[in-house]
Order: sequence, then structure tokens, then C-alpha cells
Amino acid sequence: MPAPEEAVTVPTGQQPDRADRTVLDGRDISRALTRISHELLERNKGATDLVLLGLHTRGVPLARRIADKIATVEGAPVAVGELDVTLYRDDLRSQPTRRAHKTALPPGGIDRKVVVLVDDVLFSGRTIRAALDALADLGRPSAVRLAVLVDRGHRELPIRADHVGKNLPSALAERVSVRLSEVDGTDEVTIS
Repeated sequence: MPAPEEAVTVPTGQQPDRADRTVLDGRDISRALTRISHELLERNKGATDLVLLGLHTRGVPLARRIADKIATVEGAPVAVGELDVTLYRDDLRSQPTRRAHKTALPPGGIDRKVVVLVDDVLFSGRTIRAALDALADLGRPSAVRLAVLVDRGHRELPIRADHVGKNLPSALAERVSVRLSEVDGTDEVTIS
């Protein structure tokens, strides 16, 4: 069973269960990411010193999509990196078999930059806590913000997203599944 904050993935080629209800389709996801991109630019007053760090797995393609949208508006590329928080998680004892991913910072690093952590689903807040711990080992940003595609509530830690694509109130027993074309072959968010 995946950790509570991770999106559940349906293997490519399989259809989701009939109980799944689509809450965001590809166009909805694109609109949400466009809105997040504009919010980031407005709050940061442009793309200067902005670094997007996608959390593995689905946060990475989301960060790249946001960077592309910002670059289109600003006419210049935005630094994008990847952050693996596996070794910083507090549930390694209960779920020790996690595949580690790479952490790849952009060439300019994160020191004195505005770092935006990008993830697919915000749930308990534990993955973001792990990401903050990982950042502390990598450098000293001037500010850290959080952008998520879906905020489903049920926080266990005092963590709040600065930029949210969709607030999706859900029951603890429900599953929110994010599928992205780069990973799963399709773009959608379902709840079951």
C-alpha cells in the first residue's frame, strides 16, 4: 500500500476502477498549472531567482510544465530541478522498500533563490516536511514556497500550500489518484 501522500497509479493500459470519479481532466490540469504559473510570477514579481523543484515522482513533470508556462510568459527559461525525499521520510520503518530517485539541482543551485516545491497531492504534510529537511542539507534558499496540483486536506503537520490547482475535500478512506502523461500515459485526477 503506498504512503498516504503518494498518488496511486493505475498501470499503463489498465482502466481505473468503475468507482473512480474524474475530478480533473487534461484541460483542467493545464488550466490549473497555468493559474499556478501566473500566481508564482505575480508573487515573485517575475521569474528572477525562481527555482522549481519537483518532488518525485509526479511533482517533477508538474514542475517542468509550470516552468514551460512561465518561460512562455517571461521569454526566458526557469531553473528546474528534482528532489528525492526518500531518505528524509519518517515512515521508512513501516515502508522500507522505497525506490530512491535522484536529486538534481539546477546549475545555479538554490542558495539565495526562491525555491518552489512542486508536488501532485498535499495530504498529511509529511512528504513536504521531508522535503524541507532535504532542502536544509542542500543549501539556503531565500524563501521556500509550495505549489500542489491537489490539496485534499487531512493535514497532520502545520503545512499549507501557497499555490493550489484544486482543493479537493475528501474522506480519509478515499484515494486521490493523479495520472500524468509523462508517467502514466494520460492526464487526469480521480477520486475513489
